[in-house]
Amino acid sequence: MLDFIEPSDTAAGFAGTQVVWDLGDLALAQVSTNGLSFTSLAGHIRRDPIDHWLVTLIRDGRSQTITPSRSFDGEAGSVQVHSLGRVFEGSVTDSEMLLLFVPRDFCRDMGWRLDMAEFSVLGGGMGTLLADYLASLAQRLPTMNVGDLPGLLSATRAMLHGCIAPCPDHLAEAHDPISVTLLERARRFVQLHLFEPDLGTERLTRELGISRSRLYRLFEASGGIVHYIQHRRLLAAHAALADPNDRRRILDIADEHGFCDGAEFSRAFRRAFGYCPTEVRAGVKNGPSKWQADELQNVAPSQRLGQLLNRLQA
Repeated sequence: MLDFIEPSDTAAGFAGTQVVWDLGDLALAQVSTNGLSFTSLAGHIRRDPIDHWLVTLIRDGRSQTITPSRSFDGEAGSVQVHSLGRVFEGSVTDSEMLLLFVPRDFCRDMGWRLDMAEFSVLGGGMGTLLADYLASLAQRLPTMNVGDLPGLLSATRAMLHGCIAPCPDHLAEAHDPISVTLLERARRFVQLHLFEPDLGTERLTRELGISRSRLYRLFEASGGIVHYIQHRRLLAAHAALADPNDRRRILDIADEHGFCDGAEFSRAFRRAFGYCPTEVRAGVKNGPSKWQADELQNVAPSQRLGQLLNRLQA
């Protein structure tokens, strides 16, 4: 998720705990930590970026975030929005926090709001309301069961939609829906022509009537248009492999989905999902969108958060 920079003085030790709830389409982490500095991974890890939004409630302590264009501070009771796919750094004092991981596909109809609010502190009464909701959610989760997840996800989506507003620096851009409309047109076009070999930057710029640089900016948070198309193809290949009625060879499925090299398909598939195509075909893996109570239990504890974040991305 982040690179942590070790404090200069750890002679007395370092304390940090993290509890993560797997909510199917979301994840919530409760973190307690001594003071530290952090750096986003986006600046130096490009192969498989995690580009979720991170909605953070600081329950105790203070934080500072620095981006290439701005910096902002957070204090106890404040809610912040970060984008894990972008470059930033910062620090926290001894702190307790709640971190809500929100995949970009979780609420497409309000994605522009989160884009316009990223790297800011949510102010006013609605920011306070969202802080109260997150605190209540963390308190109630230990008493909830899997059957409560659909209602919980709907309520959380509604809270995000109602409470998150663009930060003042982005108000002008937020009131211009052109970028939002272009992005949705581009996504629909990609899905309709996903298996066509000439689908790419040139075809999309012609279809949308925009420049390459404008197209890049639209898909910057998804790692670029090439990465977005490949990931959508991998998701479609995953669905085909998991279909018990589709008994084609893995190589044939790979070729249909734009991978003429079987080895490259396997490598890309493992990078995206954390396991190989043969495991899906054998029924070992049911797919990233299928919540299973024991899904992460066979994963080493140090790898569970990464596995969960990758599954949310898919």
